[in-house]
Amino acid sequence: MGNSERSAVAEPRHCRRPISEWPEDDRPRERLLRMGADQLSDAELLAILLRSGKKGLTAVDLARHVLGGGRSLHELARMTSHALRNLGIGETRSAILAAAFEIGRRIAASGPDQAVVHGPEDVEKIFGPKLRDLAQEEFWVLPLNSANRLLRPARVTVGTLNASLVHPRECFRPAIERAAAAVVFVHNHPSGNAEPSAEDLAITKQLVEAGKVLGIPVHDHVIISGSAFTSLAERGEIG
Repeated sequence: MGNSERSAVAEPRHCRRPISEWPEDDRPRERLLRMGADQLSDAELLAILLRSGKKGLTAVDLARHVLGGGRSLHELARMTSHALRNLGIGETRSAILAAAFEIGRRIAASGPDQAVVHGPEDVEKIFGPKLRDLAQEEFWVLPLNSANRLLRPARVTVGTLNASLVHPRECFRPAIERAAAAVVFVHNHPSGNAEPSAEDLAITKQLVEAGKVLGIPVHDHVIISGSAFTSLAERGEIG
């Protein structure tokens, strides 16, 4: 049974009472422990993180409010803690949700160290889960050894890319520190459009030239946006 189906199950009659007064079989936390997290609805999972409700609302009610207006977990994951707080859940709860979503992104992108990067598909597989839901652009450098194994990627900038922010000195510093044989760059487009901008192309050209001077070739610059990605190497932009 999928989450949407589980969410459609009729509410128990006691749902307006505090969850602590519900039968154990209906309490989200006890259901998780007994049946597994995958058997809970989105609202039940959120309720466990929220821990308690508000006056007149149980934690499940509050979770359903957060998911109201057609909002999905995917949309919530893109929101900042400030935006989450504006949903009426307070500073502490918004911080807990923001932390949980970030943990999920990090788990999805975990284990990149020593991963082998053969092409842009590998870059997207490693960094797609981390970057595709972000509300701001992030620019990362992926240092590679001579066997194309990843050597501790590093974030260079956060925010709209421009030549003054993405400076070759900062972009190649992690590669030099890790004695990298080559690098791949990756950044996201929160807009949902993976097409490179004129600024993206200009920055790529600048970095490719800097790599030639340093003896650290740029293998690719990958742009991730939603479920799509663009490889500038495949576009012929990596000379």
